[in-house]
Amino acid sequence: MLFKNSIDKYSSMLDEYGIPHKKSVIFDLLIKQADLFLQIGAPGFEYKRSDRSANVRFIGALLPANAKGSGKAWFDERLNRYKKVILVTQGTVEPDMNKLIIPTLEAFKGTDVLVIAATGGHDTSTLKERFPDENLIIEDYLSFDAVMPFVQVYVTNGGYGGVMLAIKHKLPVVAAGIHEGKSEICVRIGYFNYGINLNTQLPESQHIKAAVQEVLKNSLYRNNVSRLAAELNNYDSNSLCAEYIQELTAAI
Repeated sequence: MLFKNSIDKYSSMLDEYGIPHKKSVIFDLLIKQADLFLQIGAPGFEYKRSDRSANVRFIGALLPANAKGSGKAWFDERLNRYKKVILVTQGTVEPDMNKLIIPTLEAFKGTDVLVIAATGGHDTSTLKERFPDENLIIEDYLSFDAVMPFVQVYVTNGGYGGVMLAIKHKLPVVAAGIHEGKSEICVRIGYFNYGINLNTQLPESQHIKAAVQEVLKNSLYRNNVSRLAAELNNYDSNSLCAEYIQELTAAI
């Protein structure tokens, strides 16, 4: 019922081009009946299963390209004064700062942990007024590639792109997300010990603080993430995409 219009539209497009298919839920149809399915990530971020389709090809993180020469490298002098730094974000879609950013700021305000919060453009000025503490940096947007080399823990609601980037930077994760498929990402983080899954989209400050402290002191998480980072970095995403698509088109 929920995706009826999408299923009907996609089915009619396939019919128009004479592509055989079995009408089904659009997400199943896209994967199961595709000749080639390019999956972002690596096997180390997936459960072992015997029934993985033969059409699946892993292609690594496949992250957005950074514009060269687009600006100076990010730096804040407070980085020189704090040994523990965490980065927190809810992405650009989630506007309710009470879900993750505010509890994280509450958890660490006035402590020896430097918190860098990227709001995605939501309530930034209000948050800066509410949290004027010296150890809190609150910005609309930040280049995560520029920031992550200074960070020890990534706190997120489970956005896949941000998690992939954090892993490439060998950052263990504290995750708290449920909707938009984020629960699947968060569960993997906990299952494989790439960090801690808080199993909620409304974590309390004390739970965030305890999870961050555990990740900081327990080398298990960083060691596991470092192994996955090495696996991801073996993939040349752009080249692999081109090669797989060329193989497919050459066989037609």
